[in-house]
Order: sequence, then structure tokens, then C-alpha cells
Amino acid sequence: MIAEKRLPLLKRTVLRKYVDNKRSYFVCKRLVDVLFATIVITTVLSWLLPVLALLIKLTSKGPVFFLQKRTGRGGRSFTCYKLRTLAHNPVGQTKHTAIQEDLVTPLGWFLRQSNLDELPQFLNVLAGHMSVVGPRPHMHADCNAFAELIPGYKFRNLVKPGVTGLAQVKGYHGKVISHECIYKRFEWDAWYVQHAGMMLDVYIIYNTARQLLRFLMQGRKGTENEKAVKGQTAKVKRAAAISLRTTAAISATGESSMTPADKPAMLRGYKAEKQKVKR
Repeated sequence: MIAEKRLPLLKRTVLRKYVDNKRSYFVCKRLVDVLFATIVITTVLSWLLPVLALLIKLTSKGPVFFLQKRTGRGGRSFTCYKLRTLAHNPVGQTKHTAIQEDLVTPLGWFLRQSNLDELPQFLNVLAGHMSVVGPRPHMHADCNAFAELIPGYKFRNLVKPGVTGLAQVKGYHGKVISHECIYKRFEWDAWYVQHAGMMLDVYIIYNTARQLLRFLMQGRKGTENEKAVKGQTAKVKRAAAISLRTTAAISATGESSMTPADKPAMLRGYKAEKQKVKR
């Protein structure tokens, strides 16, 4: 349970009300998390993790694990475990690197595409920091930046972050390349928080397993992010470029310095540019 006395009064009240309304679900969910994580750790991680660790050490320099502070339930911080997929970069543990700065190793590409780099997070599940299903955990810097862009963004922190989530099975995983990706991910995460239940969790776990099997059989899986950038038509490519330019402009001027009155104007300008593309 969260140490509620550490949370602001308003956040503590909202969190408590949400938990009280779904108390039986959260109890059942925790039992399933412990059982599921135990099975995965004993039957899969016990032999696969040493194999992957050896391959990582043989193919690139640096540690096997990538440890990073992430935002958990109620905004609390926890150390998230992942297998390292990039060339060793100590700065990357606290700073979000740009797309061109990412030096993904050949093995790391496979681990990312198959999501096998997320397997150590079942240790986080067993420790109670995460759940099998829930919104993906963000770095604190990203969580705060997205919260400034989207009102109520931290609503997704009412539940524990998950190894997989509804946004991921809908195709929104990997790098955040545009504002549209941020909005879509939040829409699916918010929908999950509002409608959280065991049947929905089963649906997400099933589709995650199905996507993994499809990748292992076909060797490639598409994402909504890739469709936005690598679409078949020039219009889709141009729309993605507009989104990236908008993101760059916000970074240059400082999103945190914008007033609430400025944000609607910025969003209207962004939508207007997209409408031009459609014409």
C-alpha cells in the first residue's frame, strides 16, 4: 500500500476514493500479480535471464541491467529494472535521450522489438512496485513534461504501472515521437484506469502474448509510432514532420514557461496544420 501521509491532501483523497471503490479488484489483482510473477520468474527468468545476460556481456560493453527511477502509483518513485539495449550511457539513467543519440545494439534491437528487455520488471511486480497490467511507468521528467501538456495527465498514476498496458497492445509503445502519440497513449491509459477490471487485464495479457508470438514467428511487429513516420503516403509523413517540428519548437521555447492560456492556442495551431495536410 502507498504511504498516503506522504501525498498531498487532494491527491490522497482522490486516491483513497478510487481504491475504496475497487477494493476487491485490487486485492484480487495483487494475488494474481504475485502468482503470475512467481510463475514467470521460476519457469522463464530462471534460465532465460542468464542466457540473455551472457549474450549482452559478449556483444557490448557495460552492465547487463539498466536501472532507472520511474514514477509509480501515487507519484512515488521506484527503481525500474530492464535489460540494457543501448551502448552504455550513464547519462541515460537520468536523462531522456533524443532519437539520434540512441545507439541500439544488434541484440538490443531484438530485445526491444520482442519486449524481452522488460522481463526483469517481473521482479518489480513481485516486490509490489508494479503490476503485470497497467500504464507503462515514465521517468519523472517525462511524467512532469506530459502533465504540463495534458491537463489531468497524472490521473494514470492512480494505479500501479504495468509490464504491459492497454496503450501498448493498441500499438503505442516505444519512442514518443509526436504530441499525437502522447495524447493517444494517455487516452488508452485513462480508459484503462476508468474501466480497470480482471477481464480487461486478461484481455491485455492475452493480446500481449499474441503479439510476442507473432513477432517471434514473423520477425517484425509494427507500431502506431512507426505508421506515423513510415506511412505509405506523403501526407502521413508530412503530418509526422509537423508534429516533430512542433515538439522541437516547444523544447526551444520552454514548455514549462507557458501559461495555461497559451496552451490552447498552441494546440489549435498544431491541429490547424494537420488540417492543411488533410486537404
